[in-house]
Amino acid sequence: MIRLGLSGGIGAGKSTVATTFIHRGGYHIDADKIAREVVEPGTPGLAALVEAFGDEVLADDGSLDRPALAARAFVDDEQRQKLNSITHPLVGARTQELLEAAPDDAIVVQDIPLLVEGNMAPFFHLVLIVHADAETRVQRLTTARGMPEDDARARIAAQASDEQRRAVADVWLDNSGSPEDLAAAAAALWEERLVPFEQNVRSRTVVAGPLELADPDPGWAAEGIRLVNRLWAVVGDKVSAVDHIGSTAIPGLAAKPTIDLQITVADLGVADQLAEVLADGGFPRVPGIDGDNPKPDPATGSVDEGDWGRRLHGSADPGRPVNVHLRAADSPGRAFALDFRDWLRDDAAARAEYAEVKRVALQAAEGDLGRYVAAKEQWFDDAYRRVTAWKATKS
Repeated sequence: MIRLGLSGGIGAGKSTVATTFIHRGGYHIDADKIAREVVEPGTPGLAALVEAFGDEVLADDGSLDRPALAARAFVDDEQRQKLNSITHPLVGARTQELLEAAPDDAIVVQDIPLLVEGNMAPFFHLVLIVHADAETRVQRLTTARGMPEDDARARIAAQASDEQRRAVADVWLDNSGSPEDLAAAAAALWEERLVPFEQNVRSRTVVAGPLELADPDPGWAAEGIRLVNRLWAVVGDKVSAVDHIGSTAIPGLAAKPTIDLQITVADLGVADQLAEVLADGGFPRVPGIDGDNPKPDPATGSVDEGDWGRRLHGSADPGRPVNVHLRAADSPGRAFALDFRDWLRDDAAARAEYAEVKRVALQAAEGDLGRYVAAKEQWFDDAYRRVTAWKATKS
């Protein structure tokens, strides 16, 4: 399965997107609905709230009086934490139950209004944000829902900002038009990206990026951050570092529009143990690649191929090609990947030189990735020596 985190500000239009996905077979998990279920009359959750905040939080019919609870739970951080310590574990446990009941081929749509505020974005295969500007949302809330304008503005102000949402969004759906426009955009996303993404995860299929050079894109840096955070969520404490490397990590450099990331492991045995975990997380292994092209030691000229092991994974997401390189902590290949990135960030002349090398290699490759890589290798052998000398000046 894959898990989609669906969020957006109040009044943005999440329900239209969720409904579109549900009609196409999406397995919907509604965080707000769960939050209400776990404190219904007769539940341990409601009993715990009464014990913590008193009988005054009950309505006459025995249900939870939410305004009364808010008046007691939101007076200070201590009371808010008390509330969260009761409800969050219950919501989490119920969510996990629903996830475990999902079919193996499910596209799970987790509708979470406070996904950004709860720092939950890295735990999904994709995060979809539905956006509408604040004035549009105020108008919708006051007309369609009958909410007082002051209340609508206060609720919008209390939620995450547009900038915070953009930082975690893999997909940004604009809802400044009609509900029909939004539904059509959601349907296209479902068919063109989510369905093949789920199929690729099950079949362990890696999506290859285009063999072309794209102009520098400032968005690559933010995309790298999102992917680094997602990989940390997938591999947990089993690795020592996750870094954005390669040309997309170098501002101002033209690059193939494929994000390169590096995971540092204690040894390649750990890398092999992580293969299925990464595949389930949306990053299947690329078969047949067990090492880097070895470089001669600048001091001795010798080459030890055994030091240059590597495992390569890629993205199953048809909307975003990614390379994930796993290298051992003591591997010269790991150090070179980081030092090469930092050298090009530091040296404008070297950056321009590499851009020309890539342009010439791309022309010679005639659409063949292997030929493109091979065409750059002689330059990389010399760059290894130059990077080693550059690093010595920085220490």
